[in-house]
Amino acid sequence: MISAAAQRLEGYARRTPLLSSPFLDEIAGRRVFIKAECLQHTGSFKFRGAWSAITSLPEGARGVIAFSSGNHAQGVAYAAGLRGLPALIIMPRDAPAIKIANTRALGAEVVLYDRTREDRDALGAALAAERGLELIQPFDHAQVIAGQGSVGLEIAEQARAEGVDEAQVLVCCGGGGLTSGTALALERQAPQMQVRTVEPEGFDDVAQSLATGQVVENPTRSGLCDAIVTPRPGKLTWPILQRLCGPGLVVSDSDALRAMVLAHDRLKLVLEPGGAVALAAALFHPGQISGAAVIVTASGGNVDRAVLQSAFAQGDGDAAR
Repeated sequence: MISAAAQRLEGYARRTPLLSSPFLDEIAGRRVFIKAECLQHTGSFKFRGAWSAITSLPEGARGVIAFSSGNHAQGVAYAAGLRGLPALIIMPRDAPAIKIANTRALGAEVVLYDRTREDRDALGAALAAERGLELIQPFDHAQVIAGQGSVGLEIAEQARAEGVDEAQVLVCCGGGGLTSGTALALERQAPQMQVRTVEPEGFDDVAQSLATGQVVENPTRSGLCDAIVTPRPGKLTWPILQRLCGPGLVVSDSDALRAMVLAHDRLKLVLEPGGAVALAAALFHPGQISGAAVIVTASGGNVDRAVLQSAFAQGDGDAAR
């Protein structure tokens, strides 16, 4: 399924670069390679899974519905537009304003909900049934996972071109769609690479689940790393994560902000906090990582200007060093 999704993505998804910087290598104490999915269409890897799912819809589909804090929303809206399908997106009211505005600008209808009081899954199921729309879940969807797995295929090929056949691959993790898809692709294409999840403190349900061997749930609330704030790993993703991933890594919001500044200064990349946690783990928690090289996903760059300014205000001292 991953190989088939990758073929359907050819000519539509960008093949994002695998970047490096000697300055970041020095901080991490090893070679660091950054898979820049923030340069993908709509500013995150999510277009891959959205396109995979939408191009697998049955003939006669009337439209699609999705729920997302912003990146999946934009990926689905853009992919649906390319296929000439209407898209209805359910987003939390506290989602970054830029993500809500971009989703609407891409032609989707946006319905806002209160994530502390309303059940988005129930809301989505009701609207899907009412309007006859196909539900594209953000991570617990086989074709979404397959599309995200194309990132792993590219990592394997690009790392091999850099002379890297063995490395830990750190993935920014929410519900586990990108992580599980990447892990499945690397299992086949680069079995010496081990995938590890990275999450923000207070939202480390996957790390806790991996440590205990059973699904652990976070309370549903908002956080700085909104793109990867999920209550639990998915029913489809969890067995894959449990089988293929090493111990989960956890970073602070401050680490994520510092990584955003370094990505800007050293790589000229704009990252959102949730898209910077894997880089933060590589740079600021090197003792928890093994090997001469590490590969990280820079999974998204859709950040409000105020958050970006906050990152520079807090991170200038670290970046200067």
